[in-house]
Amino acid sequence: MISLLAFALVLLAGLYLAGLGVAVLAKPAAASRFLLGFAGSGPLHYLELVVRILVGLAFVHRAPGMMLSGVFTAFGWVLVVTSAALLLVPWQWHRRFAGRAVPQALRFLPLVGICSLLLGGLVLVAALRGG
Repeated sequence: MISLLAFALVLLAGLYLAGLGVAVLAKPAAASRFLLGFAGSGPLHYLELVVRILVGLAFVHRAPGMMLSGVFTAFGWVLVVTSAALLLVPWQWHRRFAGRAVPQALRFLPLVGICSLLLGGLVLVAALRGG
């Protein structure tokens, strides 16, 4: 059951990244508003972190059966560790950081869209084809 749930979360993460890539390329203004909304409130901050930790653990669990297993194991642990670290700081710090970092990243929105689309596709292929 846990393996199936982890597989579903990895697939959803791949679909999310691919969908974000499409949205960024097709509707950049709407995608910008979406990206600027992260860490907008305490509850959203904690929800984002819980989702990131769950997805990270899903990658760690599923990576041995995926193509590029070492890459996806490391990716999963990076999600878990960075999210756990963010749990230790006030959410307002995360919001302040996002308020500075996201606008800078938005200058490269087409590149963000392409990379998100490619990474989402890679996650889906790696999960579905196995190692």
